[in-house]
Amino acid sequence: MDMADAGPQTYLYGCELTSGKEVRFAPEEDDVEHQLSIRMVCVDPSTKDDLHLVEVEGVGSEGNKVTAVLAALKPSTTPSVCVGGFEISPPVVFRLKSGTGPVHISGQHLVMMPSFDDEEMEEEEEEEEEEAVVNSLKRMAPAAMRPLKKVKMEEEDEDDDDDDEDDEDDDEDEEEEESPVKPKKTPSKPQTPAQNGKSHKPGTPTAKQKTATPDKKKGNKDAQAFKVPQTPPAARTPPTVADMKAKMMASVQKGVSLPKLQPKFENYMKNTFKVTDSKTIEELWKWRQTVEGK
Repeated sequence: MDMADAGPQTYLYGCELTSGKEVRFAPEEDDVEHQLSIRMVCVDPSTKDDLHLVEVEGVGSEGNKVTAVLAALKPSTTPSVCVGGFEISPPVVFRLKSGTGPVHISGQHLVMMPSFDDEEMEEEEEEEEEEAVVNSLKRMAPAAMRPLKKVKMEEEDEDDDDDDEDDEDDDEDEEEEESPVKPKKTPSKPQTPAQNGKSHKPGTPTAKQKTATPDKKKGNKDAQAFKVPQTPPAARTPPTVADMKAKMMASVQKGVSLPKLQPKFENYMKNTFKVTDSKTIEELWKWRQTVEGK
């Protein structure tokens, strides 16, 4: 199961208040978000039949301290009060404003686990696959270039041989046109036998005597042309405001509570959606305040 779909981790919470004693709830873990949900406030069998006011102190939306009465109890008339999921973010302080106690507070401690964006995980997997393909093509490229160079050199040798034979034929035709009747000459040196029924001019190299030199520059150009282009990584599309609102509403419907303090909400947007624009965060914070009871 994905951690984003698992919802918050829930733990039992309880404390006892007496006269002159405060109870503070302030977890020190910074990498996760904590939430306290109060369910019931009740007196103890040993509590005196006096009016007991339970006071709670927390942080307001502007970062200031806010003090409020959570419950008013009297053992003979109102021994317990169900507050029905009174949620508050730490730090929180409970105390008795009046009465000697003891008074018991019970509820749930919610730990919001960090969420993982499925789209980011998919993009990272795609980038890793593309890098693997590019690396495999790079390893295959040198082996594929060798036969290509060999074929190019053979084609150049054949072209040079054909050009030499055409030049020799043209020279013979010109000699025949200039002197149609050749006078007999006394051979002073043994004549070289003609190859393939063709005679060659003195000093004219044959096709076999010529050694074709491969064009190194052309081979380098072919090697450069054969290089496999690298595929640029796909650009990440930042989520729109509407997409982020939809994802947060989906999380709320699954039971995940959104931060109720603006500093925590800003950290939540930066860590979860990678949003750094202050205007966008301000717009989403105003929208968060319109989501009642979440």
